[in-house]
Amino acid sequence: MSIGEVLALLQGEFPDVSISKIRFLEGEGLIEPERSPSGYRKFTYADVERLRYILSEQRDRYLPLRVIKDRLEAADREERPVARPRAVPSEAQPEVRLSREELLAAAEIDEETLAELEDYGLVAAVARHYDAEALAVARSVGALAPFGLRARHLRAVRAAAEREAGLVEQAVAPLLRRRAPGAIDRAEETAREISGLLLELHAALLRSGVRGVLGR
Repeated sequence: MSIGEVLALLQGEFPDVSISKIRFLEGEGLIEPERSPSGYRKFTYADVERLRYILSEQRDRYLPLRVIKDRLEAADREERPVARPRAVPSEAQPEVRLSREELLAAAEIDEETLAELEDYGLVAAVARHYDAEALAVARSVGALAPFGLRARHLRAVRAAAEREAGLVEQAVAPLLRRRAPGAIDRAEETAREISGLLLELHAALLRSGVRGVLGR
């Protein structure tokens, strides 16, 4: 298959994939399509499955490319195909766009809690609807409520997330200013990797802090 045919096969499940993204992954050594005598890339179905694995691990597990590459190389050494969780077809995954009443029901929170989330800037409606991130935040806050933690107690969490996002923005800004081919894909991968590392650091620091609270 040509790179255009591969793109057509993948875009149903991965709408954000592009030809430059596929070329970027090739440049990083994650895929190695054959070349015709005239230099055109020739992809097999095994190449497409490899791309599906890479894109799934990035999207669903937020893994950086270096980790995905290590796993691919291990699979290659053992001469076994890469495995990925079976994805639900994209047509079964509509964009999350909830009304206020639908968000309250899906997150299992009351109107007072949602109003408090909005007052403290943890959730915001866009054109009177709420997206997947708003639903995730609302569910998390709802789950924390039995422990006595309300939206007003979680401003520090939001502030920390905003500071970490600022660190990511600072790191990728030079890449976004470049006009070289693949610069946007490289910036996206860098942002993904830094975000994953910050999450690991945050979790480690939180565990350490909790041990201190418990005197352990």
